[in-house]
Amino acid sequence: MSGLRVIIAGGGTGGHIFPAVAVGHALKRLQPDTELLFVGALGKMEMEKVPQEGFKIEGLDIAGFNRSNMLKNITLPVKLLKSRMHARRIIKEFRPSAIVGVGGYASFPILYAGQGMNIPTLIQEQNSFAGKSNKILGRRAKAICVAYQHMEQFFPKDKIFITGNPVRKNISAMNKTAAEGKVWFGLSADIKTVLVIGGSLGAKSMNESIDAGLDELMKQDVQLIWQTGKPYYEQAKQRAEKYGNKVKVFDFIREVDNAYAAADIVVSRAGALAIAELCIAGKPVIFVPYPHAAEDHQTSNAMALVNNNAAWLVTDGDAGAALINKIKALLHDIAQQHAMSVNINSMAIKDADERIANKVIEIAKAG
Repeated sequence: MSGLRVIIAGGGTGGHIFPAVAVGHALKRLQPDTELLFVGALGKMEMEKVPQEGFKIEGLDIAGFNRSNMLKNITLPVKLLKSRMHARRIIKEFRPSAIVGVGGYASFPILYAGQGMNIPTLIQEQNSFAGKSNKILGRRAKAICVAYQHMEQFFPKDKIFITGNPVRKNISAMNKTAAEGKVWFGLSADIKTVLVIGGSLGAKSMNESIDAGLDELMKQDVQLIWQTGKPYYEQAKQRAEKYGNKVKVFDFIREVDNAYAAADIVVSRAGALAIAELCIAGKPVIFVPYPHAAEDHQTSNAMALVNNNAAWLVTDGDAGAALINKIKALLHDIAQQHAMSVNINSMAIKDADERIANKVIEIAKAG
């Protein structure tokens, strides 16, 4: 089939944008004449990141429900109505053969409008606990691509396909050795290395726990790569000064493949994208799930691995008291490190982008 036209809708965070872009690139590889249009939310990071990848994007004037400041929700009904009308206009003008939703503000209005116009839709559900919007959209979707088992509690069983979550190419094609990763960071090749990585904005509880327990941690003869996010960066840099080259502090690590390669143990939030990357990296990991994610989905994500002895979990509230001790316990348990490494790596899916793209092509052809 030539001349496939596909809308990919969603965004808001890197966790939605990276998979969306990965699926876009996979569609172009599998079927080069595919025409793609991305739809995002005005003012969100996809409006900048998607064009950088060479794709066209349109922005909807839409926002989510604000739980912390109820006054900000006054304009929400108007924005929802406007975005629904705008979504219908985009679909009429672009005439897509299929619409893909990756989650985020812009995903719902486009898929909902598309389903009302009998256009085949595909949902890419990244988490192990589906949100309300995707559960509603799942009833009329042609296919639902998931990364976890037991998703039939949220979606019709016959529409579910386990594809995994797409990750960036430098991660899926990762072939760096631990020694190469350590050299890249200027670390000693023969000293155990802990990577603490709390998402692009950092993680307050993780940063405070590492800060408070740094002296105790460094007694274990380890090196530390610490991604703090911007808000905590200066404080962490100052705190790490006395340890010289043994503690490397960054507000953000772009070359995260080098960080994963260098690490013997990882401490991380439990976003869907982070988990997909860590499965490929195959390193023992302690998750500290962000407790305020919608439906507490990060805890659900992490538990899917914990139940397979592929990870450990420390709750956000317990991090201050327990995180350093958990890291120490794992550092000294080589057998547990090995078991976790094997188990988490067995859950890796490296070709998720192409699995999803093939399913998009299939539903578009079926009409």
